[in-house]
Amino acid sequence: MQLYDTARRGVFAMEPGPLVSLYSCGITPYDAAHLGHAFVYLTFDVLQRRLRDVGHETRCVRNVTDVDDDILRRARQLGVNYLDLAAREMAKFEHDMQLINLLPVYSEPRATGAIPEILTMIGELFDSGHAYEAGGWVYFQAQTFARFGQVSHEDRDAMLRLAALHGGDPGDPRKRDPLDFVLWQPSLEDEPAWESRWGAGRPGWHIECSALARRELGDTLDVHGGGRDLAFPHHECEAAQSESATGRPFVRHWLHVGLVGLDGTKMSKSLGNLVFVSQLTQHAEPAAVRLAMLDQHYRHDWEWREELLSRAQSRLATWRSTLNGRPSSVLQEVRDALDDDLNCPAALAAVDAAAHSGATVAPAAALLGITL
Repeated sequence: MQLYDTARRGVFAMEPGPLVSLYSCGITPYDAAHLGHAFVYLTFDVLQRRLRDVGHETRCVRNVTDVDDDILRRARQLGVNYLDLAAREMAKFEHDMQLINLLPVYSEPRATGAIPEILTMIGELFDSGHAYEAGGWVYFQAQTFARFGQVSHEDRDAMLRLAALHGGDPGDPRKRDPLDFVLWQPSLEDEPAWESRWGAGRPGWHIECSALARRELGDTLDVHGGGRDLAFPHHECEAAQSESATGRPFVRHWLHVGLVGLDGTKMSKSLGNLVFVSQLTQHAEPAAVRLAMLDQHYRHDWEWREELLSRAQSRLATWRSTLNGRPSSVLQEVRDALDDDLNCPAALAAVDAAAHSGATVAPAAALLGITL
């Protein structure tokens, strides 16, 4: 299989062992997960299906960020406990992922369940000189990691702009450098707090994923990724702190998925321009929703349009009309397309051609997670 790697900026052959480790950054459950989230997890699902088809065992971990600024702020606005809010939104999320037939993940660990591992990693970074404390806040010192920028390849000005956009607060006066990022911070009076050697507080965003990935899958992951907007700062910071703590490569393949838009703007919770899987399945069957997303290449940004759903529904009908058709080589054509950097649109085109010729396409559809 050939797969694009963000850090190396090219398509490279995967060379995994019998067991393939995958880590997909999960949701922060303070509001409903939208189609953009679903597209990320569908990409990892298709990758897993093909790897299993080849004969590999896969372990895909998808974390839950159940303590950070966003969820605490939202819980405060609603007047509810942050864990109750997380439980409510996770139930909705799991329901939507089941609708589009995602394989169950190997584990779905929560940040609040890994505080000991988080504190251990922060301690390693602090004791080795990669982190410092200022007024109860602990920061990773970016200049101590020579390869900072290896994942995203952004220059300093772009990093500062993106850090500010994603809550990194480059203007924080406690920082030695504006690109330094939070590992541990004091909790506000109404926020959860855990005891640490730097005082009571809670973890920063980036350290949660590093600690969870290490606990669940080890020091080096075969594939790690998420939406394209996570390359910086989240994944850049993860790589820096993980490799500083372990002295080993963190990720073999960085996989980043394109963003989904609506009416010319990226879907985002802050803007409220969202489309939900559960909403779409009120008008079409879940398999059509999955198929509509599969018709987009995972690395490309794309726009949701209603006609994508009607097209997918028609496609399903055509595929189902071949259930008693003659055998064909389309399954191998789909395998070849997926091995070419998960080229799902090409895979769908191959199935279409076979279906129009009267050949049965059920095995090929099944590899794509579609049951006819």
